[in-house]
Amino acid sequence: MTLTGFHLKTQNYVKYAKVFPCSTLFDFKLPSKWYRRSVAAWRCYKVKNVANVTLLMLMFLAVYSHYMVSDPFERCGPALVFTFMLIGRLVIWYQSSRREAQLASDKATNNGLKQE
Repeated sequence: MTLTGFHLKTQNYVKYAKVFPCSTLFDFKLPSKWYRRSVAAWRCYKVKNVANVTLLMLMFLAVYSHYMVSDPFERCGPALVFTFMLIGRLVIWYQSSRREAQLASDKATNNGLKQE
């Protein structure tokens, strides 16, 4: 990464930290450094997957409640689409983590040597 690219990304965090939700209501100014570090911490894979599973459960509840009150498809369609997107994302994560585990176990059993 170039220094210019880093500077531009830092400027974006400064811009977004200025308009942080409820900052004017509570008279609170969020330093861009804190904002940047917290966003970086939340981008951790495990946190993302916990958030995705939580959202998936909420979407299942939303689809269920739409179904139980007999809403038309136009009302429950967005919840269904978001549910399928989350399922797809979690399936892809599962496949990639399984592939990484398989590669790690193959490397451990072969002691790093190719066997023919």
